[in-house]
Amino acid sequence: MSHRTNPPFRADHVGSLLRPQKLLEARAEYQAGRLDENGLRAIEDESIRNVVAMQEGVGLKAITDGEFRREIWHYDFLCGLDGIELRADSQGPAFSGGYAAESLEVTSKIANPTGVQLDHFKFLNETTKETAKFCAPSPNLAYHRGGRALISEAVYPNLTDFWADLCAAYARELELLFEAGCRYIQLDDTTFAMLCDKRVRQTMIDRGDDPDELVAIYSKAIGEAISGRPDDFTVTVHMCRGNFKSQWLAEGGYEPVAETMFANTPVDAFFMEWDTDRAGGFEPLQYVNKDQVVVLGLVTSKFPELETKDDLKRRIDEAAQYVPLENLCLSPQCGFASTHEGNNLTEEEECRKLALIVEVADEVWG
Repeated sequence: MSHRTNPPFRADHVGSLLRPQKLLEARAEYQAGRLDENGLRAIEDESIRNVVAMQEGVGLKAITDGEFRREIWHYDFLCGLDGIELRADSQGPAFSGGYAAESLEVTSKIANPTGVQLDHFKFLNETTKETAKFCAPSPNLAYHRGGRALISEAVYPNLTDFWADLCAAYARELELLFEAGCRYIQLDDTTFAMLCDKRVRQTMIDRGDDPDELVAIYSKAIGEAISGRPDDFTVTVHMCRGNFKSQWLAEGGYEPVAETMFANTPVDAFFMEWDTDRAGGFEPLQYVNKDQVVVLGLVTSKFPELETKDDLKRRIDEAAQYVPLENLCLSPQCGFASTHEGNNLTEEEECRKLALIVEVADEVWG
């Protein structure tokens, strides 16, 4: 067994990282009007250089900017597309701690004429000597929480046109990223894992959606969004059951979505959450295609307690009953800071978890 020379790597991670205190304070000063955009940008740049050095120092080969220029993992990107706006009221289930996420609203034709976060990637790519990994929310997030009710019928009387414009906007972003040198992108998609939860599925039914049809629709949307990618552009999908200040949103094993998702989502790899019993067992991996890679999210990003090497190796062995070991990798189950507030652990504890993943990957895959 050997290390992978192309992404995803044996030791990988989901993307978002804890914001340093200096950056949190700078963003607060910027929002209060006491720091200008250039001042904030300078502190973001410094913070990203430091977090890149941390990732390289622990031995990671896929490097992100920690999403340090974002407030929230998906809103910043999606609202950067023409036609999509943030709406104050919430739709759908709340997090375990009671937090109810805001929804997105489609108010005009969706388009992406100039790219959304190309400058984010370019700075990262210039900063790291390893593979720069760009993370973006899946196109499905533009529909899932609000559904048909938050898509203007005057703009899109037919949802087919909505999906076509949305996927074209994503295809444009991938094209521009590739031109800028990007070869590794992760689409963060909570929808598949959310549709494993009976409560979420009932929410979909109540508003007029069929959960099983949504799995097929979401798989197709990702396929259309990435259909024009070059052969040397790795595209992966990450899924989780909610990640906000160490809270979670959904539970349930992957059985309700696995067969359709794996068969119809044409990506190179799936980052999947298995850090708690809420995610069920590894049995749904029986549906993975032989050329697909699964990155096992076995190390929790929600809490500081450090997993043991023996437990991680045992669980990797369990997963290898369904997917060959050469098609498996290891990562945290989610990012450490899906929103700027971050989860309930320290930067030192975050670093130890990332180092543990690298160490275990070295010992398992050699």
